Amino acid sequence: MKHTKIHHIYEKVAHGVTISRSESKTLYKQAPLSTLMFLAHQRRKAQTNPDYVGWIVDRNVNITNGCFSQCTFCNFCVKPGDQNEYITTMDQYREKITKLFSLGGNQLLLQGGMHPKLGLSFYTKLFSDLKAEFPELKLHALGPAEIQFMAQKAKLSNRKVLEELTSAGMDSLPGAGAEILVDRVRNIISPRKCNSQQWLDVMLEAHQMGLVTSATMMFGHVETLEERIEHLFRLREVQSQKPDDAPGFVTFIPWPFMSEGTQLLQQQPNIKPVMSAEYIKMLALSRIILDNISNLQASLLTVGKDIAQTCLFAGANDLGSIMIEENVVSSAGVRRTIEKNTLTDTIEKAGFKPRLRNQAYEFVD
Repeated sequence: MKHTKIHHIYEKVAHGVTISRSESKTLYKQAPLSTLMFLAHQRRKAQTNPDYVGWIVDRNVNITNGCFSQCTFCNFCVKPGDQNEYITTMDQYREKITKLFSLGGNQLLLQGGMHPKLGLSFYTKLFSDLKAEFPELKLHALGPAEIQFMAQKAKLSNRKVLEELTSAGMDSLPGAGAEILVDRVRNIISPRKCNSQQWLDVMLEAHQMGLVTSATMMFGHVETLEERIEHLFRLREVQSQKPDDAPGFVTFIPWPFMSEGTQLLQQQPNIKPVMSAEYIKMLALSRIILDNISNLQASLLTVGKDIAQTCLFAGANDLGSIMIEENVVSSAGVRRTIEKNTLTDTIEKAGFKPRLRNQAYEFVD
């Protein structure tokens, strides 16, 4: 009976038919890794150019390390007012942007935090000042948690906050802070951050405005397999509601929880690291479930070159950015750096052609 059921699921995936939550669980648990990879790779080839793998030059800059949410998986943030708190200055932005431009990039990935003293007016001024001085600069900035926090703080709608930020110069909205979009999990790992529906509501509004957005998942901590699958289906459902002419989620990026030194690991000492096979299986399942999101990025920073190359045969068609600067996962044990040659060589040695892209996943080379 099991043999019949799993082969029926194989046939549905092979013919491009959307599978259910229960079928997704069966596929993950019963399909050999090689079969799951094959099915995901076939889906990838149907959705994107099979010869190309994308990459980008951007720079991850943290606006501040002050954040009241104090998520238990994060080693980077400090409580607002802490002696080690900082807010990046305009002179520091100038230095970072000049370096970015010298390396051929034009985008900042600006990550913030819920700082009680930094509201909407701070961010609109920052974005407009950056764009006035560097008109060609692209700002891939903040995330739904920060948008929801600003809206609540200013007693404004998500729509109004997004309109103000885009008018000031924000070009696209990252899918930061998704973690696992199930409140049981969020109440353990990030109880002071927006809940799952609030995160999704911000993205629904961004899609109605035509903003480029991305989606993410951090897994391998306190969530169950069923909750990972629920996360994927909630993203899929939001993507299905975008206007036809809106980009919506242009990509999905899953990465494993990096536990070193985190409060979450101290609280949950039985958490085990995500092994390579588990990461590849989860990435492949993501490609199969998220059949309405064209691009899937493997996390080279967290899994390394060898596994990233394998992921290119398991549904992934992108390896992300060179790593000029990264502060969050490096504070939890990641020691890798990523240069241009690292990315392009990794792609070429796997048998694909590297293509430089922008945040909308349009090739620019």
